[in-house]
Amino acid sequence: GCQAQRFHQDGPSRGLGEEDIRRAREARPKKTPRFQLSDRSRERKVPASRISRLANFGGLAVGLGLGALVEVAKKTLPRGPLQSDKKTLLGSSPFLSEANVERIVQTLCTVRGAALKVGQMLSIQDNSFISPQMQRIFERVRQSADFMPRWQMTKVLEEELGRDWQAKVASLEEVPFAAASIGQVHQGMLRDGTEVAVKIQQYPGVAQSIQSDVQNLLAVLRMSVALPEGLFAEQSLHTLQQELAWECDYRREAACAQNFRQLLADDPFFRVPALIQELCTTRVLGMELARGVPLDQCQGLSQDIRNQICFQLLRLCLRELFEFRFMQTDPNWANFLYDSSSHQVTLLDFGASREFGTEFTDHYIEVVKAAADGDRARVLQKSRDLKFLTGLETKAFSDAHVEAVMILGEPFATQGPYDFGAGDTARRVQGLIPVLLRHRLRPPPEETYALHRKLAGAFLACARLRAHIDCRDLFQDTYYRYWASRQG
Repeated sequence: GCQAQRFHQDGPSRGLGEEDIRRAREARPKKTPRFQLSDRSRERKVPASRISRLANFGGLAVGLGLGALVEVAKKTLPRGPLQSDKKTLLGSSPFLSEANVERIVQTLCTVRGAALKVGQMLSIQDNSFISPQMQRIFERVRQSADFMPRWQMTKVLEEELGRDWQAKVASLEEVPFAAASIGQVHQGMLRDGTEVAVKIQQYPGVAQSIQSDVQNLLAVLRMSVALPEGLFAEQSLHTLQQELAWECDYRREAACAQNFRQLLADDPFFRVPALIQELCTTRVLGMELARGVPLDQCQGLSQDIRNQICFQLLRLCLRELFEFRFMQTDPNWANFLYDSSSHQVTLLDFGASREFGTEFTDHYIEVVKAAADGDRARVLQKSRDLKFLTGLETKAFSDAHVEAVMILGEPFATQGPYDFGAGDTARRVQGLIPVLLRHRLRPPPEETYALHRKLAGAFLACARLRAHIDCRDLFQDTYYRYWASRQG
């Protein structure tokens, strides 16, 4: 307990002295760029009916099939004088030609909703989970979402805020500066001069379309990607649908944002914008406008500043899971805005926030502790206690599972700063995936889908920013505090 207290008072979690802030300000860009949509984004009505959405997916399936035939023909027919030497395939699959990539991107950007959300989730994975070809598709999707026309936006505002909605704001820009899977975000100003970000849900039937959208997208993906049984697609699908249903309820998101604002009220590094209550309904969410740049745009900052950003990011993840037991589980880069003028990160988008029970966290923290201590036998036992394993798995699977946990636990096992940029974690875990998918006997605990997505995103951010962080002391402090609070 004394060790934990000393670390809390004197350790790197302080890291925000006057000298740190001075260096951060000197390293900041000359001007914070204004948020704006990609040049590829277009104003386009969201197809709301089930038939119209199905037609888009049906057209995509037909287009992919025809495109694949063309690519097969190109590869098998003798080369003629009109055939170009330029390679058009992104990979060996004829479904992943340049033309078919464009078909997939256009369809997902048009229908938006749950299908686009899946694409955005996949866009921040590394290539140990999805192929570089598919990653390129979903990166395009993340950056190029279309937005609804003005009349459709006005209709939503009138239905949610009343016909006099314009009396609640001094101005609201017609073109959004961000457009995602379920909502789009407009910059505005209140009559007292407060700048606000107003998120507007894109169409009334989004919640009802979730199940069919995901099923349709999976059907299209199965045409080009084999989905192994070890993925337990049905369970994954159910969990995803639940999370998307949460994200459709902006009142729930507002409550989650308010909860985080209270939990982090005294945190020196993270802030949560204030809600604008008169602009919050089930399909409209108003908050103070946040300033800063997404984490993936911080690669040019000094090593010291990047280390601090990533240290604080991992500290937040551990607090969310083991102190708050309440986590914002969407690791999208744009949900973390670094403001160099204040040397702080603003947190956004709380729709996927969820709670974790003590039974889960009691076992999970022991799995991490066992990995940090290099105790393979305990990793295996606590994984069974966590219901990650049945105890009847083959030795090959058990060994692969333990090895994967040990690899992912290396930052917490390393004495001194861990170099995230020099690691080959993704490649090593990738080599274990075939065994894990072939021999898995049960789906992972429901809580781990969102949790591992968030942790993977945090680790990937640390790798992108080439951070050097002393993670072991950070986790040890978390571990002591966790059990002290549980016993207290």
